[in-house]
Amino acid sequence: MNIDELKNTWNEDIMEETPEISIEQRNKLNLPLEKIRKNMRVEFWWVIGIFVFAFLVCSVCRPFKLQLYITVLIASMLIVTVFFFSKFFKLYNEISNPTPKTYDSLKDLVMQLNLNKQYYLSYYISFAPFLVCEILIVLEFIPWPKPLSELKIAVILIGSVIGGLFLLYLAGKFWFHRYYGRYMQHIENLLEELKR
Repeated sequence: MNIDELKNTWNEDIMEETPEISIEQRNKLNLPLEKIRKNMRVEFWWVIGIFVFAFLVCSVCRPFKLQLYITVLIASMLIVTVFFFSKFFKLYNEISNPTPKTYDSLKDLVMQLNLNKQYYLSYYISFAPFLVCEILIVLEFIPWPKPLSELKIAVILIGSVIGGLFLLYLAGKFWFHRYYGRYMQHIENLLEELKR
């Protein structure tokens, strides 16, 4: 093969354009994207409400040591939540822009949605240490009829970590699928249609 043939082959490859998304396919894409945006807004306001309620409950806790521990724990949870929600807001802003016009831009959108799925599951699992701290606070401040043995405390802590991680992971998967996953599936199906 000589250089001219290579140049011609190269130019032919460059000339192929990325397939455009038709207006009908864009309309199919708008509904799931709007549902995802709506669910993100609703979830954001629910999280704000939960933290406001949690801080109000903290303000009436007594003794002061318990109030301090719970306030610091909830403030730490808020910091983790702010970190993850900053990632979610980035996606929210990107899907608020006009819908993708080409196959490649739709492929990027699906990749970002899948990346945010991983963030979402990580967000739920990141609450495992907070669960351990909550169990420690409960063990310390609830008056027990007779003191707990070290073995019972260890079993309670280890069991709560294992059970908590499992439940947090399942809750994250369920919540994500219910509010985002099924709409992502519509977008992925549209991507598959375009691939053919």
